[in-house]
Amino acid sequence: MYLSKLFVPITKDIPAEAKIKSHQLMLQTGMIKQSSAGIYSWLPLGFKVMKKIENIVREEQNFIGAQEMLMPTIQSAEIWKESGRYEDYGEEMLRIKDRQGREMLYGPTNEELITDVFRSSVKSYKSLPQILYHIQWKFRDEIRPRFGVMRCKEFFMKDAYSFDLTDEDAKKSYNKMFYSYLKTFNRMGLKAIPMAADTGPIGGDLSHEFVILAETGESQIYADKNIFQIDLNEYKFDEASLKKMRNDFTNIYAVTDEKFKKDNFDKFVKKENQMITRGIEVGHIFYFSDKYSEPMNCLIDDKNGKKTSVKMGSYGIGVSRLVGATIEANYNNNVMKWPKSISPFDVVILPSINKNNTENIDKAEKIYKELKKQNIDVLLDDVDENMSNKFKKHDLIGIPFQIIIGSKSKGDELEFKELNSKSEILSLDKIKSKLIT
Repeated sequence: MYLSKLFVPITKDIPAEAKIKSHQLMLQTGMIKQSSAGIYSWLPLGFKVMKKIENIVREEQNFIGAQEMLMPTIQSAEIWKESGRYEDYGEEMLRIKDRQGREMLYGPTNEELITDVFRSSVKSYKSLPQILYHIQWKFRDEIRPRFGVMRCKEFFMKDAYSFDLTDEDAKKSYNKMFYSYLKTFNRMGLKAIPMAADTGPIGGDLSHEFVILAETGESQIYADKNIFQIDLNEYKFDEASLKKMRNDFTNIYAVTDEKFKKDNFDKFVKKENQMITRGIEVGHIFYFSDKYSEPMNCLIDDKNGKKTSVKMGSYGIGVSRLVGATIEANYNNNVMKWPKSISPFDVVILPSINKNNTENIDKAEKIYKELKKQNIDVLLDDVDENMSNKFKKHDLIGIPFQIIIGSKSKGDELEFKELNSKSEILSLDKIKSKLIT
Protein backbone atom coordinates (compact mmCIF):
# COMPACT_ATOMS: atom_id res chain seq x y z
CA MET A 1 0.00 0.00 0.00
CA TYR A 2 1.15 3.52 -0.85
CA LEU A 3 0.62 6.04 1.93
CA SER A 4 -0.63 8.58 -0.62
CA LYS A 5 -3.47 6.14 -1.49
CA LEU A 6 -4.26 5.02 2.07
CA PHE A 7 -7.32 6.61 3.68
CA VAL A 8 -5.69 7.68 6.92
CA PRO A 9 -6.97 11.12 7.98
CA ILE A 10 -4.22 12.14 10.40
CA THR A 11 -5.07 15.19 12.49
CA LYS A 12 -3.30 17.33 15.07
CA ASP A 13 -6.58 18.36 16.71
CA ILE A 14 -7.56 16.13 19.60
CA PRO A 15 -11.03 16.59 21.15
CA ALA A 16 -11.00 17.70 24.79
CA GLU A 17 -13.04 14.63 25.79
CA ALA A 18 -10.24 12.28 24.65
CA LYS A 19 -8.60 11.78 28.04
CA ILE A 20 -6.55 8.62 27.60
CA LYS A 21 -3.74 7.95 25.17
CA SER A 22 -5.49 5.21 23.17
CA HIS A 23 -8.49 7.43 22.47
CA GLN A 24 -6.24 10.34 21.53
CA LEU A 25 -3.97 8.25 19.31
CA MET A 26 -6.77 6.42 17.51
CA LEU A 27 -8.39 9.74 16.60
CA GLN A 28 -5.09 11.42 15.77
CA THR A 29 -3.91 8.67 13.41
CA GLY A 30 -7.29 8.22 11.75
CA MET A 31 -8.05 4.74 13.10
CA ILE A 32 -11.59 5.64 14.13
CA LYS A 33 -14.09 8.47 13.75
CA GLN A 34 -16.84 9.15 16.22
CA SER A 35 -20.33 8.76 14.78
CA SER A 36 -22.21 9.63 17.98
CA ALA A 37 -21.52 9.31 21.69
CA GLY A 38 -19.89 5.93 22.26
CA ILE A 39 -20.29 4.80 18.63
CA TYR A 40 -17.43 4.83 16.11
CA SER A 41 -16.70 4.17 12.47
CA TRP A 42 -13.62 1.99 12.11
CA LEU A 43 -11.41 3.45 9.38
CA PRO A 44 -8.94 1.32 7.35
CA LEU A 45 -5.94 1.55 9.71
CA GLY A 46 -7.91 0.73 12.86
CA PHE A 47 -10.07 -1.86 11.11
CA LYS A 48 -6.98 -3.68 9.87
CA VAL A 49 -5.59 -4.00 13.40
CA MET A 50 -8.95 -5.17 14.71
CA LYS A 51 -9.24 -7.85 12.00
CA LYS A 52 -5.77 -9.18 12.85
CA ILE A 53 -6.82 -9.49 16.49
CA GLU A 54 -10.02 -11.21 15.38
CA ASN A 55 -8.06 -13.76 13.35
CA ILE A 56 -5.80 -14.65 16.30
CA VAL A 57 -8.84 -15.07 18.53
CA ARG A 58 -10.49 -17.28 15.90
CA GLU A 59 -7.42 -19.48 15.41
CA GLU A 60 -7.05 -20.11 19.14
CA GLN A 61 -10.76 -20.86 19.57
CA ASN A 62 -10.62 -23.31 16.69
CA PHE A 63 -7.54 -24.96 18.19
CA ILE A 64 -9.44 -26.05 21.32
CA GLY A 65 -12.32 -27.43 19.24
CA ALA A 66 -14.75 -24.52 19.47
CA GLN A 67 -16.96 -24.16 16.40
CA GLU A 68 -17.69 -20.80 14.81
CA MET A 69 -21.22 -19.69 13.98
CA LEU A 70 -22.99 -16.33 13.74
CA MET A 71 -25.97 -15.09 15.71
CA PRO A 72 -27.91 -11.90 14.89
CA THR A 73 -27.49 -8.59 16.68
CA ILE A 74 -31.27 -8.20 17.15
CA GLN A 75 -32.93 -10.67 19.52
CA SER A 76 -36.50 -11.41 20.60
CA ALA A 77 -37.39 -10.23 24.09
CA GLU A 78 -39.31 -13.48 24.67
CA ILE A 79 -36.25 -15.62 25.33
CA TRP A 80 -34.93 -13.03 27.80
CA LYS A 81 -38.26 -13.17 29.62
CA GLU A 82 -37.88 -16.94 29.82
CA SER A 83 -34.53 -16.62 31.57
CA GLY A 84 -35.80 -13.86 33.84
CA ARG A 85 -33.21 -11.31 32.74
CA TYR A 86 -35.34 -9.04 30.55
CA GLU A 87 -36.38 -6.75 33.40
CA ASP A 88 -33.32 -7.38 35.56
CA TYR A 89 -30.65 -6.41 33.03
CA GLY A 90 -31.25 -2.69 33.43
CA GLU A 91 -31.12 0.37 31.23
CA GLU A 92 -27.96 -0.69 29.40
CA MET A 93 -30.18 -2.94 27.26
CA LEU A 94 -31.53 -1.16 24.17
CA ARG A 95 -35.16 -2.27 23.93
CA ILE A 96 -37.04 -1.72 20.67
CA LYS A 97 -40.26 -2.79 18.92
CA ASP A 98 -40.73 -3.89 15.33
CA ARG A 99 -43.62 -2.64 13.15
CA GLN A 100 -45.91 -5.41 14.50
CA GLY A 101 -45.27 -4.19 18.05
CA ARG A 102 -43.14 -7.21 19.02
CA GLU A 103 -40.58 -6.48 21.71
CA MET A 104 -37.00 -6.82 20.49
CA LEU A 105 -33.58 -5.84 21.76
CA TYR A 106 -30.07 -5.16 20.47
CA GLY A 107 -28.11 -7.96 22.07
CA PRO A 108 -25.71 -6.99 24.88
CA THR A 109 -24.76 -10.68 25.21
CA ASN A 110 -26.02 -14.03 23.89
CA GLU A 111 -26.63 -16.54 26.70
CA GLU A 112 -30.37 -16.70 26.00
CA LEU A 113 -30.08 -16.88 22.23
CA ILE A 114 -27.44 -19.63 22.21
CA THR A 115 -29.52 -21.63 24.74
CA ASP A 116 -32.50 -21.34 22.40
CA VAL A 117 -30.36 -22.50 19.46
CA PHE A 118 -28.99 -25.45 21.41
CA ARG A 119 -32.27 -26.69 22.93
CA SER A 120 -33.88 -26.94 19.50
CA SER A 121 -31.08 -29.13 18.14
CA VAL A 122 -29.45 -31.29 20.82
CA LYS A 123 -31.39 -33.83 22.88
CA SER A 124 -28.83 -36.44 23.97
CA TYR A 125 -25.62 -36.56 26.03
CA LYS A 126 -24.05 -38.33 23.03
CA SER A 127 -23.74 -34.97 21.27
CA LEU A 128 -21.76 -33.45 24.16
CA PRO A 129 -19.48 -31.70 24.83
CA GLN A 130 -20.00 -28.73 22.52
CA ILE A 131 -18.39 -25.31 22.40
CA LEU A 132 -19.92 -22.77 20.01
CA TYR A 133 -18.71 -19.23 19.43
CA HIS A 134 -19.24 -16.21 17.25
CA ILE A 135 -17.57 -12.84 16.74
CA GLN A 136 -20.23 -10.18 16.48
CA TRP A 137 -21.18 -6.60 17.35
CA LYS A 138 -22.83 -5.99 20.73
CA PHE A 139 -24.61 -2.94 22.14
CA ARG A 140 -24.83 -1.71 25.71
CA ASP A 141 -26.34 1.71 26.31
CA GLU A 142 -23.62 3.06 28.60
CA ILE A 143 -24.84 6.06 30.59
CA ARG A 144 -21.47 7.77 30.20
CA PRO A 145 -19.47 6.28 27.33
CA ARG A 146 -15.84 7.38 27.59
CA PHE A 147 -12.26 6.46 26.83
CA GLY A 148 -12.92 5.85 23.14
CA VAL A 149 -13.24 2.15 22.24
CA MET A 150 -12.41 1.15 25.82
CA ARG A 151 -15.87 1.95 27.15
CA CYS A 152 -18.29 2.57 24.31
CA LYS A 153 -21.82 1.60 23.39
CA GLU A 154 -21.22 -0.55 20.32
CA PHE A 155 -18.32 -3.00 20.41
CA PHE A 156 -16.97 -6.06 18.58
CA MET A 157 -16.75 -9.16 20.76
CA LYS A 158 -16.01 -12.85 20.67
CA ASP A 159 -18.38 -14.79 22.87
CA ALA A 160 -18.29 -18.55 23.24
CA TYR A 161 -20.63 -20.96 25.04
CA SER A 162 -19.91 -24.46 26.33
CA PHE A 163 -22.45 -27.26 26.86
CA ASP A 164 -21.68 -30.29 29.03
CA LEU A 165 -23.47 -33.12 30.81
CA THR A 166 -21.96 -32.70 34.29
CA ASP A 167 -20.24 -30.07 36.41
CA GLU A 168 -17.02 -32.08 36.17
CA ASP A 169 -17.19 -32.12 32.36
CA ALA A 170 -18.00 -28.39 32.33
CA LYS A 171 -14.86 -27.60 34.34
CA LYS A 172 -12.83 -29.33 31.60
CA SER A 173 -14.35 -26.98 29.01
CA TYR A 174 -13.61 -24.07 31.35
CA ASN A 175 -9.95 -25.12 31.56
CA LYS A 176 -9.70 -25.33 27.77
CA MET A 177 -10.92 -21.77 27.47
CA PHE A 178 -8.61 -20.61 30.28
CA TYR A 179 -5.70 -22.01 28.27
CA SER A 180 -6.97 -20.57 24.99
CA TYR A 181 -7.22 -17.07 26.47
CA LEU A 182 -3.68 -17.10 27.81
CA LYS A 183 -2.36 -18.27 24.43
CA THR A 184 -4.44 -15.67 22.60
CA PHE A 185 -3.12 -12.71 24.57
CA ASN A 186 0.41 -14.09 24.50
CA ARG A 187 0.31 -14.15 20.67
CA MET A 188 -0.63 -10.46 20.75
CA GLY A 189 2.44 -9.62 22.80
CA LEU A 190 0.34 -8.93 25.90
CA LYS A 191 0.99 -10.14 29.45
CA ALA A 192 -2.41 -11.20 30.73
CA ILE A 193 -3.05 -12.11 34.38
CA PRO A 194 -6.04 -14.36 35.16
CA MET A 195 -7.85 -13.24 38.30
CA ALA A 196 -10.80 -14.63 40.21
CA ALA A 197 -13.72 -12.28 39.54
CA ASP A 198 -17.31 -11.53 40.40
CA THR A 199 -19.84 -12.92 37.94
CA GLY A 200 -21.95 -9.76 37.63
CA PRO A 201 -25.13 -9.89 35.49
CA ILE A 202 -23.98 -13.11 33.75
CA GLY A 203 -24.31 -15.07 37.00
CA GLY A 204 -22.73 -18.31 38.21
CA ASP A 205 -20.21 -19.25 40.87
CA LEU A 206 -16.92 -19.53 38.92
CA SER A 207 -15.40 -16.67 37.01
CA HIS A 208 -12.00 -15.29 35.94
CA GLU A 209 -11.17 -12.04 34.25
CA PHE A 210 -8.00 -11.59 32.21
CA VAL A 211 -6.22 -8.30 32.87
CA ILE A 212 -3.28 -6.79 30.97
CA LEU A 213 -0.92 -4.35 32.64
CA ALA A 214 -1.36 -0.68 31.72
CA GLU A 215 -0.81 2.44 33.80
CA THR A 216 -4.12 3.89 32.64
CA GLY A 217 -6.13 0.75 33.44
CA GLU A 218 -9.42 1.09 35.29
CA SER A 219 -8.53 -1.69 37.77
CA GLN A 220 -5.99 -1.58 40.57
CA ILE A 221 -4.05 -4.86 40.63
CA TYR A 222 -2.36 -6.58 43.54
CA ALA A 223 -0.29 -9.58 42.52
CA ASP A 224 2.65 -11.82 43.20
CA LYS A 225 5.34 -11.20 40.56
CA ASN A 226 5.87 -14.97 40.35
CA ILE A 227 2.74 -15.21 38.21
CA PHE A 228 4.87 -13.96 35.29
CA GLN A 229 7.30 -16.85 35.71
CA ILE A 230 4.77 -19.47 34.61
CA ASP A 231 5.65 -20.75 31.13
CA LEU A 232 2.57 -21.65 29.11
CA ASN A 233 4.70 -23.88 26.87
CA GLU A 234 5.15 -26.30 29.76
CA TYR A 235 1.53 -27.45 29.50
CA LYS A 236 0.11 -29.94 27.06
CA PHE A 237 -3.39 -29.83 25.64
CA ASP A 238 -4.83 -32.66 27.70
CA GLU A 239 -7.18 -32.76 30.69
CA ALA A 240 -4.57 -33.36 33.40
CA SER A 241 -2.18 -30.73 32.12
CA LEU A 242 -4.90 -28.11 31.65
CA LYS A 243 -6.21 -28.72 35.16
CA LYS A 244 -2.68 -28.31 36.54
CA MET A 245 -2.23 -25.13 34.51
CA ARG A 246 -5.31 -23.46 35.99
CA ASN A 247 -4.30 -24.53 39.49
CA ASP A 248 -0.77 -23.18 38.98
CA PHE A 249 -2.12 -19.79 37.95
CA THR A 250 -4.91 -19.52 40.50
CA ASN A 251 -2.68 -20.63 43.41
CA ILE A 252 -0.59 -17.48 42.95
CA TYR A 253 -2.05 -14.37 44.51
CA ALA A 254 -3.55 -11.94 41.97
CA VAL A 255 -6.67 -9.83 42.58
CA THR A 256 -8.22 -6.54 41.57
CA ASP A 257 -9.22 -3.93 44.15
CA GLU A 258 -12.72 -5.45 44.38
CA LYS A 259 -11.34 -8.57 46.06
CA PHE A 260 -8.23 -7.07 47.69
CA LYS A 261 -7.58 -7.62 51.40
CA LYS A 262 -4.30 -6.26 52.72
CA ASP A 263 -3.93 -8.96 55.38
CA ASN A 264 -4.12 -11.71 52.73
CA PHE A 265 -1.74 -9.84 50.43
CA ASP A 266 0.89 -9.56 53.17
CA LYS A 267 0.26 -13.13 54.31
CA PHE A 268 0.55 -14.88 50.94
CA VAL A 269 3.03 -12.68 49.05
CA LYS A 270 6.57 -11.92 50.13
CA LYS A 271 7.31 -8.21 50.38
CA GLU A 272 9.87 -8.29 47.57
CA ASN A 273 7.37 -10.05 45.24
CA GLN A 274 4.44 -7.72 45.85
CA MET A 275 3.31 -5.86 42.75
CA ILE A 276 0.76 -3.04 42.87
CA THR A 277 -0.14 -1.61 39.49
CA ARG A 278 -3.07 -0.99 37.17
CA GLY A 279 -4.61 -3.06 34.41
CA ILE A 280 -7.32 -3.38 31.77
CA GLU A 281 -9.79 -6.25 31.56
CA VAL A 282 -9.72 -7.76 28.05
CA GLY A 283 -11.43 -11.10 28.63
CA HIS A 284 -13.85 -12.73 31.06
CA ILE A 285 -14.93 -16.36 31.47
CA PHE A 286 -17.87 -17.71 33.48
CA TYR A 287 -19.23 -21.07 34.54
CA PHE A 288 -22.89 -20.82 35.57
CA SER A 289 -24.11 -24.45 35.39
CA ASP A 290 -27.88 -24.49 34.67
CA LYS A 291 -28.65 -20.81 35.36
CA TYR A 292 -30.08 -20.46 31.83
CA SER A 293 -30.77 -24.03 30.78
CA GLU A 294 -33.14 -24.74 33.69
CA PRO A 295 -35.55 -21.80 33.30
CA MET A 296 -35.41 -22.13 29.51
CA ASN A 297 -36.11 -25.88 29.67
CA CYS A 298 -32.91 -26.79 27.79
CA LEU A 299 -32.89 -30.51 28.63
CA ILE A 300 -30.91 -33.49 27.38
CA ASP A 301 -31.19 -37.23 28.02
CA ASP A 302 -28.36 -38.52 30.22
CA LYS A 303 -26.89 -42.04 29.99
CA ASN A 304 -29.85 -43.46 31.94
CA GLY A 305 -32.44 -41.76 29.75
CA LYS A 306 -33.24 -39.20 32.45
CA LYS A 307 -33.75 -35.62 31.35
CA THR A 308 -31.34 -33.13 32.90
CA SER A 309 -30.49 -29.50 32.41
CA VAL A 310 -27.35 -29.02 30.32
CA LYS A 311 -24.40 -27.39 32.11
CA MET A 312 -23.18 -24.17 30.50
CA GLY A 313 -20.39 -21.61 30.55
CA SER A 314 -19.75 -18.41 28.60
CA TYR A 315 -16.48 -16.81 27.56
CA GLY A 316 -15.95 -13.30 26.19
CA ILE A 317 -13.07 -11.38 24.62
CA GLY A 318 -13.41 -7.71 23.72
CA VAL A 319 -11.92 -7.72 20.21
CA SER A 320 -12.41 -4.00 19.52
CA ARG A 321 -11.47 -3.15 23.12
CA LEU A 322 -8.16 -4.95 22.62
CA VAL A 323 -7.11 -2.38 20.00
CA GLY A 324 -7.29 0.39 22.59
CA ALA A 325 -5.90 -1.79 25.37
CA THR A 326 -2.86 -2.71 23.27
CA ILE A 327 -2.12 0.98 22.74
CA GLU A 328 -2.43 1.65 26.46
CA ALA A 329 0.05 -1.15 27.16
CA ASN A 330 2.59 -0.15 24.48
CA TYR A 331 2.47 3.62 23.91
CA ASN A 332 5.43 5.31 25.60
CA ASN A 333 7.23 8.66 25.22
CA ASN A 334 5.17 9.68 22.16
CA VAL A 335 6.01 6.42 20.37
CA MET A 336 3.49 3.66 19.64
CA LYS A 337 4.97 0.30 18.72
CA TRP A 338 2.44 -2.34 17.65
CA PRO A 339 3.22 -5.97 18.45
CA LYS A 340 4.30 -7.58 15.20
CA SER A 341 1.36 -10.01 15.11
CA ILE A 342 -1.30 -7.28 14.99
CA SER A 343 0.55 -4.34 13.44
CA PRO A 344 -1.38 -2.66 10.58
CA PHE A 345 1.69 -3.28 8.35
CA ASP A 346 4.82 -5.38 8.83
CA VAL A 347 7.21 -2.65 7.71
CA VAL A 348 7.19 0.88 6.31
CA ILE A 349 9.63 2.20 3.69
CA LEU A 350 10.63 5.82 4.29
CA PRO A 351 12.46 7.35 1.31
CA SER A 352 13.93 10.82 1.44
CA ILE A 353 12.14 12.45 -1.50
CA ASN A 354 13.74 15.04 -3.76
CA LYS A 355 11.74 16.36 -6.70
CA ASN A 356 14.95 16.92 -8.66
CA ASN A 357 16.31 13.43 -7.97
CA THR A 358 14.11 10.32 -8.14
CA GLU A 359 16.84 7.88 -7.10
CA ASN A 360 15.50 7.29 -3.56
CA ILE A 361 11.87 6.85 -4.55
CA ASP A 362 12.85 4.57 -7.44
CA LYS A 363 14.90 2.45 -5.02
CA ALA A 364 12.02 2.39 -2.56
CA GLU A 365 9.68 1.20 -5.33
CA LYS A 366 11.96 -1.74 -6.16
CA ILE A 367 12.24 -2.76 -2.51
CA TYR A 368 8.48 -2.42 -2.11
CA LYS A 369 7.82 -4.78 -5.04
CA GLU A 370 10.39 -7.30 -3.79
CA LEU A 371 8.88 -7.40 -0.29
CA LYS A 372 5.38 -7.78 -1.72
CA LYS A 373 6.56 -10.87 -3.62
CA GLN A 374 7.47 -12.39 -0.24
CA ASN A 375 3.94 -11.70 1.07
CA ILE A 376 5.30 -9.08 3.45
CA ASP A 377 2.66 -6.47 4.23
CA VAL A 378 4.52 -3.25 3.43
CA LEU A 379 3.60 0.44 3.44
CA LEU A 380 5.53 2.83 1.20
CA ASP A 381 5.52 6.43 2.42
CA ASP A 382 5.59 8.17 -0.95
CA VAL A 383 4.34 11.49 0.44
CA ASP A 384 6.56 14.50 -0.36
CA GLU A 385 7.41 15.54 3.17
CA ASN A 386 10.60 16.20 5.14
CA MET A 387 12.07 13.22 6.97
CA SER A 388 11.61 14.75 10.42
CA ASN A 389 7.86 14.92 9.90
CA LYS A 390 7.82 11.39 8.47
CA PHE A 391 9.54 10.01 11.58
CA LYS A 392 7.15 11.81 13.95
CA LYS A 393 4.14 10.55 11.99
CA HIS A 394 5.32 6.94 11.95
CA ASP A 395 6.26 7.04 15.62
CA LEU A 396 2.53 7.56 16.18
CA ILE A 397 1.24 5.09 13.57
CA GLY A 398 3.44 2.47 15.23
CA ILE A 399 4.55 0.11 12.43
CA PRO A 400 7.34 -1.77 14.26
CA PHE A 401 9.96 -1.81 11.46
CA GLN A 402 11.27 0.87 9.10
CA ILE A 403 13.47 0.80 6.00
CA ILE A 404 14.97 4.27 5.60
CA ILE A 405 16.17 5.23 2.13
CA GLY A 406 18.56 8.13 2.57
CA SER A 407 22.25 8.94 2.87
CA LYS A 408 23.04 5.78 4.89
CA SER A 409 21.46 3.41 2.34
CA LYS A 410 23.93 2.62 -0.42
CA GLY A 411 23.54 -0.10 -3.02
CA ASP A 412 22.08 -3.22 -1.43
CA GLU A 413 22.97 -1.99 2.07
CA LEU A 414 19.91 -0.39 3.64
CA GLU A 415 19.19 1.45 6.86
CA PHE A 416 16.82 -0.73 8.89
CA LYS A 417 15.28 0.28 12.19
CA GLU A 418 13.03 -1.27 14.80
CA LEU A 419 11.06 1.33 16.74
CA ASN A 420 12.68 2.24 20.07
CA SER A 421 15.99 0.78 18.84
CA LYS A 422 19.03 2.04 16.99
CA SER A 423 19.12 1.63 13.23
CA GLU A 424 21.50 -0.81 11.55
CA ILE A 425 22.79 -1.29 8.02
CA LEU A 426 21.60 -4.57 6.51
CA SER A 427 21.22 -6.21 3.12
CA LEU A 428 17.72 -6.65 1.76
CA ASP A 429 17.99 -10.43 2.22
CA LYS A 430 18.76 -9.99 5.94
CA ILE A 431 15.88 -7.58 6.29
CA LYS A 432 13.55 -10.11 4.65
CA SER A 433 14.61 -12.81 7.09
CA LYS A 434 13.98 -10.49 10.05
CA LEU A 435 10.51 -9.63 8.78
CA ILE A 436 9.49 -13.19 7.90
CA THR A 437 10.56 -14.82 11.21
